[in-house]
Amino acid sequence: MSQHGVGAEPDLYRDTWVRYLGYANEVGESFRALVPKSLVWATYGVATAYVTADAADKGRKAAKANTDGPGRTADITVAVVDTFVWQSLASVAIPGFTINRICAASLFLMGRVTRWPLPVRKWATTAIGLSTIPFIITPIDRSVDFLLDSSLRKLYNTHEKKPDESRPT
Repeated sequence: MSQHGVGAEPDLYRDTWVRYLGYANEVGESFRALVPKSLVWATYGVATAYVTADAADKGRKAAKANTDGPGRTADITVAVVDTFVWQSLASVAIPGFTINRICAASLFLMGRVTRWPLPVRKWATTAIGLSTIPFIITPIDRSVDFLLDSSLRKLYNTHEKKPDESRPT
């Protein structure tokens, strides 16, 4: 069922498998110790494409909701900018950095405190990164909400309420 209630049309970017594309860079960061860096960067491309497509979709929905009313351009701009900035921070930049640092620290620490061979440490690092993803999502999402509510969203002067956050919880 859609997050938007009974009878609401499902949101392709929030209510379907497509939402998992936003996690691509976190998975890429988890595998950084095992795969070529170009593959990790490709996962950022996938996640960024997801963010951009979601922002464009929210702009189209805002345009459809306000076909010729006052503030139409502002409503569309707010929908696109808010979604793009929120998604860029909550789905790409902050989680990518977080998983990168967790994996780097775990690989370093395992090198110091274990006698495991490097391939075992790399696979363990990947497992740690992947297992961390579910635990960082909600705190990051709420932190980005707070950040945007305390800054960028104060600049919006429209009659629309803020767009729903796109990150699944």
